[in-house]
Amino acid sequence: MMVIEEPGIQPGLLAEHLQLTPSTITRLIEKMEEKKLVVRTTEGKTTNVYPTPKGKEMLPQLKDCLKDFYTQYTSILGKEESAKLVQTIGKFADKL
Repeated sequence: MMVIEEPGIQPGLLAEHLQLTPSTITRLIEKMEEKKLVVRTTEGKTTNVYPTPKGKEMLPQLKDCLKDFYTQYTSILGKEESAKLVQTIGKFADKL
């Protein structure tokens, strides 16, 4: 979703936001390129990642998946505990 929301994002920034290693991001981008969901451009030493029209078409599906995931864990934990979980995971990610 970040590539769609921030077209032209650099892989390093993407790795930082997602708390993943640059090599993991590179592999993910390569797989997404194979599926024609993103395209990389290089200008000098700078690489940018852009969504393709096919990738942009997936945004509603991605949002639906996230909504379903939220609904499932909220139904198990309840809204209050779910909010605490999200907050705790956020704190944990900040410490990494």
